[in-house]
Amino acid sequence: MPKVTAQGKTFDCEAGAILRTVLLQNGVELHNGQSKLINCRGLGSCGTCAVQIEGEVSAVNWRDRTRRSLPPHHPDRDLRLACQTRVLGDVRVTKYTEFWGQGAEPQWTPEGNVVDW
Repeated sequence: MPKVTAQGKTFDCEAGAILRTVLLQNGVELHNGQSKLINCRGLGSCGTCAVQIEGEVSAVNWRDRTRRSLPPHHPDRDLRLACQTRVLGDVRVTKYTEFWGQGAEPQWTPEGNVVDW
């Protein structure tokens, strides 16, 4: 079973599980600010679940690539949409600041919170 480390927590998940679902089920604050209320609920259209991932995950699909090619995201940035990413092995996840998680500073790292809520 793959291990996911995010926001100071480590937990197991099934291989192939959708990262967004795994994070939310384990109490990880995936969405910043009002994006907790205003998001696409995993359809891949809003981009608010963008995170940086270290580890083995599925290849980037067309929804992830397309959404991250539009502002405020940038296609060259090393982010993925958690709702469009499947966990294949152990992963470490970092969330960045700003509404869509596109900020320059980490909101939280695998080790824990950086910015106070």
